[in-house]
Amino acid sequence: MAHPDRAETFKVWDAPLRLFHWLLVAAITIAFLSSEGDSPIATWHMVAGWSAAVLIAFRLVWGLIGGEHARFADFVRPSAIASHLRELLVGRTERAIGHNPLGGIAVIALLGLTGVVLWSGITVAADRMDEDLHEVLAYGLLVLIGIHVGAVLLMSLLTRENLVRAMIGGRKKRDLHPGARDARAPGVFAMLLGLVAIVLTSLAILRAEPTAFSHQHREAHHGAHDERD
Repeated sequence: MAHPDRAETFKVWDAPLRLFHWLLVAAITIAFLSSEGDSPIATWHMVAGWSAAVLIAFRLVWGLIGGEHARFADFVRPSAIASHLRELLVGRTERAIGHNPLGGIAVIALLGLTGVVLWSGITVAADRMDEDLHEVLAYGLLVLIGIHVGAVLLMSLLTRENLVRAMIGGRKKRDLHPGARDARAPGVFAMLLGLVAIVLTSLAILRAEPTAFSHQHREAHHGAHDERD
């Protein structure tokens, strides 16, 4: 017999996507909290950055082969943005099963800016960029995250649907989405490819930077680069 909660809800977000989401939240949070040299966790700054890089690589692959609503083709719909904005302006807020058009753009923007911040951090570590630019980009990312969180909370309020809980449990209520069905789950082959993406990215990072996942002072990190140069 099905669990009552399961009978009243349907699957939206697959487990790998949800795990990616919250691990990236953790990685970015640690990166910001460890950004100052006198931070108690300053030695974890580079680890957080490289970990975020692995997660971004996984998400790019998962956007092509993952579960139904994790795929870019499902939510990247530029042609739907104008009508979505018009509906919001006149007070009509339709619930979306996956990402709504603006949410889809936010996902792409967050992935892209996170990638740029990571690239700038790597460049700073190699003494090829001024650290101030990295900080500006990082604070820009923080602003974009704030806008994203605010939008999620606002849409949760307007649609009377807890979007945060949905990203935690992966399910939404059937009575709010009449006729909705469980999202297509990722297949075994997709899961294996996702794992391969993580392993290969990690190996590539370790080949370029053997201490990438070892917490260390950034001064020591710079010194390692100087010795190799």
